[in-house]
Amino acid sequence: MPWHPKTIAIIGAGMGGLAAAIDLAGRGVAVTLLESAPGPGGKVSETRLPTATLDSGASAITLRWVFDALFDEAGSSLDAHVTLEPAALLARHSWGPGAHLDLFADPKASADAIGAFAGPAEARGYLVFVERARRTYAALEQHYIRAQRPTAMGLMAKAGVTRLLATSPFATLWDALGDHFADPRLRQLFARYASYVGSSPLLAPATLMLVADVERQGVWRIRGGIMRLVEAMAALAAEAGATLRYGAEVTDIRVEQGRAAGVVLAGGEQIAADAVIANADAAAIGAGRLGDAAARAVPALPANRRSFSAITWAMHTRTSGFPLARESVFLAPDPTAEFAQIHHRGRLPAISSVHLSAPDRDDSGAAPDGPERLLALVSAPAREDQRPLDAAAIAACGDAAFARLRACGLDLDATPEQARITTPADFARRYPGTGGALYGQAVHGWQATFQRPGARTALPGFLLAGGGTHPGAGVAMAALSGRLAAAAALEDRP
Repeated sequence: MPWHPKTIAIIGAGMGGLAAAIDLAGRGVAVTLLESAPGPGGKVSETRLPTATLDSGASAITLRWVFDALFDEAGSSLDAHVTLEPAALLARHSWGPGAHLDLFADPKASADAIGAFAGPAEARGYLVFVERARRTYAALEQHYIRAQRPTAMGLMAKAGVTRLLATSPFATLWDALGDHFADPRLRQLFARYASYVGSSPLLAPATLMLVADVERQGVWRIRGGIMRLVEAMAALAAEAGATLRYGAEVTDIRVEQGRAAGVVLAGGEQIAADAVIANADAAAIGAGRLGDAAARAVPALPANRRSFSAITWAMHTRTSGFPLARESVFLAPDPTAEFAQIHHRGRLPAISSVHLSAPDRDDSGAAPDGPERLLALVSAPAREDQRPLDAAAIAACGDAAFARLRACGLDLDATPEQARITTPADFARRYPGTGGALYGQAVHGWQATFQRPGARTALPGFLLAGGGTHPGAGVAMAALSGRLAAAAALEDRP
């Protein structure tokens, strides 16, 4: 007769923790989900301004099948809880006045736009790149993305050596893009896939080109903001029988007979459990945030292997000039300098690429009548525990970012000083032990793919979930990590 845990404690109500709670409660396990914050979401959150509220980070989802399966297997449906709006226009890119390029969910539309922007040879190169991305994703989905933490040898055995080598795991993303694009602007544009996981394209493996296929499969925005998905998942977990407790900080893991046996809260309360799942950054756990036993159970993450942090400016302001899309990217003049500065020198670049989300716009780009919500973001080093950024450096970064927007033709009524700014120091305070890193370990080198922690740790009964664990960063990946942790908890007999 298979072993079935009766009680499981989950630490953290981020995407991974919520997904694990839904799966486990739906299978009759008594789940207690403990979140130190006042509500669910983790790194999926909102910024509240005096006159508006907007998403603080992720503003859309990909890999919809992750959420469809999660809701379906819980006896519900994703569409019954949130309204999804497929994005036809993925992003508008600008290098300066008159140099704009739109990318679309439909590769044919993107190829046409690239042809008009850079010529027919670049359009053909793009279509070959899209096919290469499709093959890469197909080779990795079943035996890597959906699997418990795979090894290199295991992946080769299951996916096939020839098929796996075709994904160019030993080449960098930057070098592989040179196979398809002669125009440096296009190489720079698609190299930004590495920044989606807080990494440098100069070091990230070429397998990250699979992001192009992920976007081809669909990008969905959620009406009302991505927090509506968080709320739906929390409600589904509660409906399944999970107990959700907010303002409950876990400080230690109980260990009995060499196995995790529950948690200790900040006030001294103890909760017994057959297993514990921590939806938390492994670096924070390794730094002792959940006690000594948990710290010994996870591998250490040196600061030079951390992913990037960020600086963001949230605004509610009027705009003019540049025709903003829902997502717009204003690219730096030098395609590689910013990544070299952030990773190798741990400093803010003199000029950064700026990602600007404008959630009040739709695919037509029509501007609202009056002020609109905006979130500007630039990548930054995650070194707040070693080399914190001073106020002057952050102010200079803001001035440079807003100057980049103006150089591309966008005028804002707001200044950096008037925006609600979030810095690496703020992220380091929210996520202690990380130095401000937002994506766990950087994906630098082919081995990094297999070094990210999996669900199981060295302490039996203590499992991990979240964007810092396998299969990787991103809203859908974090949710999938929670499902993998739940499956591991159900499989692991004491």
